[in-house]
Amino acid sequence: MELAKRIQPKAALLFHKADHFEISLCQRLNRMGYSRRIRLFFKGISRLGDGVFWYTLALALPLLDGIEGLAATGHIAVTGLVCLALYSQLKNRLVRQRPFISFPDIQAHTAPLDKYSFPSGHTMNAVNFAVLFTLFYPPLAWLVVPFAVLVALSRVILGMHYPTDVIVGAALGVIIAYTSLTIFPMGMFAGLI
Repeated sequence: MELAKRIQPKAALLFHKADHFEISLCQRLNRMGYSRRIRLFFKGISRLGDGVFWYTLALALPLLDGIEGLAATGHIAVTGLVCLALYSQLKNRLVRQRPFISFPDIQAHTAPLDKYSFPSGHTMNAVNFAVLFTLFYPPLAWLVVPFAVLVALSRVILGMHYPTDVIVGAALGVIIAYTSLTIFPMGMFAGLI
């Protein structure tokens, strides 16, 4: 707890400066959500990015690729849990308020899952999963990469995140995915096949 208290004032100052630097881009993207069609599209993308899309795809792998698919699904699931633990800790320690809380002209076009925005957990998971699905099953790149980009964009359009939340979330997702494959080049569960 003491560590969080020491980090928080520095983080608060940094976030205050970043918030004001990126608010105009945040406002422009958020205004796109005033269009009902755009808002509903990105709400759907964000909802699918909560896990529905990724879980469905992961559960299909063992059905389509047997034990190799099960091993890939296991690896992807473990890195997803790492993402969850990391972004939960960062959000609770760095406590950057969501844009719609800090700026009244940013509209929340969906309900937040929690109070804080840094980093974007949706984006971290989406990028982590997109990287791993692409590396384990390259033909899926055409599906998972654009979906991950749309998830990241949805978070700013819906007023849930600043662009830097999404950028850092994406970077952490890439780091987690590639680190997992550096430690386990054939996948965490390759020895079980």
